[in-house]
Amino acid sequence: EIGNGGMSTTEYETHFSLWALMKAPLLIGCDVINMDKETLRIFTNDEIIAINQDLLGIQGHKVKCINSTAEVWAGPLNGSAVAVVLLNRGSEPITIEAKWSDIGLDSKLKATVRDLWAHKDLGTKVETVSAVVPSHGVVMYHISPTHQQ
Repeated sequence: EIGNGGMSTTEYETHFSLWALMKAPLLIGCDVINMDKETLRIFTNDEIIAINQDLLGIQGHKVKCINSTAEVWAGPLNGSAVAVVLLNRGSEPITIEAKWSDIGLDSKLKATVRDLWAHKDLGTKVETVSAVVPSHGVVMYHISPTHQQ
């Protein structure tokens, strides 16, 4: 459980991201009185919580195993958007790429991409999105087609 020790902050972010994508109930199982700032930051990330609470309510799932450590997870969101998690199960940082075809988007579409942990708009992308993902970590995106080809 997040905040109960035994995992790094990166691993807690991974845990919370996957819970949110899979529309699992987001419960706090640690001591809220003594919660540290990093744990509070994770639990109060409004953008990640919004993925969990999306009106479409469809669970995300693993859509691609790139190798034994790199995975792409995705789930549809209200308004034709997609939530994407690039997951690194390995012990070293790696670059992971998600193609639009992997996540259910037309490969010809342009889409705006937002990094939900960095709280940063990454601009408009075409066909793919990629990132260097830390060991045992994730990069989580909100991808929204612009409906212009």
